[in-house]
Amino acid sequence: MPNRTADLALLGVAVVWGSSYLATKELASGDTVFAVLALRFVIAVAALAVLAGSRLRRITPEELASGMLCGVVLWAVYSCETYGVTRTSASNAGLLMALTIVVTPLLCGARSVPARFYAAGATAVAGCVLLTQSQGFGPPGVGDVVIGAAAVLRAGHVALLGRMTAGRELDVTRMALVQLMTVAILSVSLASATGEPVDTIALGMRRGDWLVLLYLALACTVFAFVVQVRAVQRSTPARVSLLLGTEPLWAAVIGAAVASDPVTVAGVCGAALVVCGAVWGQRVLAPVDGPAARDESRVLPG
Repeated sequence: MPNRTADLALLGVAVVWGSSYLATKELASGDTVFAVLALRFVIAVAALAVLAGSRLRRITPEELASGMLCGVVLWAVYSCETYGVTRTSASNAGLLMALTIVVTPLLCGARSVPARFYAAGATAVAGCVLLTQSQGFGPPGVGDVVIGAAAVLRAGHVALLGRMTAGRELDVTRMALVQLMTVAILSVSLASATGEPVDTIALGMRRGDWLVLLYLALACTVFAFVVQVRAVQRSTPARVSLLLGTEPLWAAVIGAAVASDPVTVAGVCGAALVVCGAVWGQRVLAPVDGPAARDESRVLPG
């Protein structure tokens, strides 16, 4: 995959991730969160298993254990993210998830983080505050709080994944598959206990709903993962961070253009601060982290 093609592929990943918030909002409701997650990840697991093929036979106990542990945290991320987007706008959800970018280096124990990174992080946080007040000053909504928790949990997932894989020869694809399977199993188990069971939701879905679900499972999960794993090997850390860092911008644009998310002065200023802070923070860290920095927060697609 040539560098230009890799860049375009990574930009495509950022676009589909940005659109995933609106797609999730269209499909899920407060009492169908786990059922939707179950259906999404069962499909994703099946597709990734077909692509992995014979490599699955070589899965090691270490990959299985590490993948299951990281998968539990990943399930918490997706649960908060999916529920949160049902209670806030797709634009806000995508932009607030950008907090992951500034929280991750702190949880990972990054050494010698430049002072400029904290300035970038403060810029992004200020933008998030403005976003939560875009409809008038007051306490942030439930959806915004839950999405913020999802962003912190995703940063924790990155830190855990980094520690579990440090100095070990673990297959990225096999670990990803175990994590996705863990998300699917936990979601299936909890769907009936907390809301609508999976089979009831599946039988009641219309053709359009199935198309959205397939988009989330195949484009936003499997396609994004496969493209990223290949593309990051042919690009630089700075370019990877910059291109994937445009995800919140796409979330805001798609939310406003397709779903007519409200556009206010505070919201626009907040979005600008979030995107600038996120991109600035990633560009500050890229030279420090060196070639190994491949935006670990995207080992699994969002």
